[in-house]
Amino acid sequence: MIPFLDLQASNHRFEKSFKERFQQFLDAGYYILGGNVTAFETAFANYCGTKHCIGVGNGLDALRLILEAYKVLNKLKSGDEVLVASNTYIATIIAIKQAGLTPVLVEAEVETFNFNLTDLQAKISEKTKAIMPVHLYGQLAPMQKITEIATNNNLLVLEDAAQAHGAKDGMGKRAGNLGDAAGFSFYPSKNLGALGDGGAVTTNNDALAETIKKLRNYGTASKYVNEVLGINSRLDEIQAVFLNLKLPLLDSDNTKRRSVAKRYLSEIKNNKIILPVYDGSENHVFHLFVVQVDDRADFISYLDKNEVGHLIHYPIPPHKQDALPELKHLSFPVTEQIHQRVMSLPISPILRKEQVDRVIQVLNNY
Repeated sequence: MIPFLDLQASNHRFEKSFKERFQQFLDAGYYILGGNVTAFETAFANYCGTKHCIGVGNGLDALRLILEAYKVLNKLKSGDEVLVASNTYIATIIAIKQAGLTPVLVEAEVETFNFNLTDLQAKISEKTKAIMPVHLYGQLAPMQKITEIATNNNLLVLEDAAQAHGAKDGMGKRAGNLGDAAGFSFYPSKNLGALGDGGAVTTNNDALAETIKKLRNYGTASKYVNEVLGINSRLDEIQAVFLNLKLPLLDSDNTKRRSVAKRYLSEIKNNKIILPVYDGSENHVFHLFVVQVDDRADFISYLDKNEVGHLIHYPIPPHKQDALPELKHLSFPVTEQIHQRVMSLPISPILRKEQVDRVIQVLNNY
């Protein structure tokens, strides 16, 4: 069986270092917002090219805290509209709603899974205050065009970079440094994954960074001095230890992911399978390799029979979820088509050549 993703094997590469650093963590006896979190925040900010990184509990909170901080700074207010992808994972939309803002869904492009820019432009209203592009599956959204639209309409650009650690645009700028702020997830399956939950915000805005630091820690400026109503969402010290050990390998891991993707793209030749669009640049880190098929149930049965792992990202679009009844009347034909046809294939930096060979063979024989 070729697993969709073998996290245990992927993390085995770091096992000796994990154990050594875990012992140091135990010996230090400092568990919350200590030196390990600060070290990771500095390293990840430097990696992304931003002035600030603030470690938080998870990717959902990262996005929510950005929005809450802009409310504290009077850049947003309850009820303001945020333009967001209709085919994103529901967490993006939950963050907007939890912050008391209104998500306005934008149709997708079937080729790239990113914003349909014509629909994006059409959805801007007097209530629109921000655009939240999602670098879905690891591919950068069209940030130059999005930034132009935002600038012309005086809108914030807030990246959902949860799947795009390390992706670069044509100018060499990384995800996390392409808008006013960005939210990252370090969920274990991400390209940079912890051994539990974790997240971060990156930004070049000093006031935003300071506000998020307070909000993530009950709203405290110093111990027991609460300036605002915050939440408890702090990157864990031990997860920061693990992330610090894994960050130096992120670029090489992303290169390996792209190498697997390039083999799939050049060697899978089957007109029943629609392959993703990729220009060969570093704008895609292939968190996921997503294909489309007409008969997904049949394709799943075939992959199971041939012992090739797979997952669906995602089977139900947000506007069809029971958790968002106010969106159920909406229609997004392209998004609905995408969610009915997509299938994610095995891709990771530890896939062996013979495993990639086998996946290609199985798909070509479908």
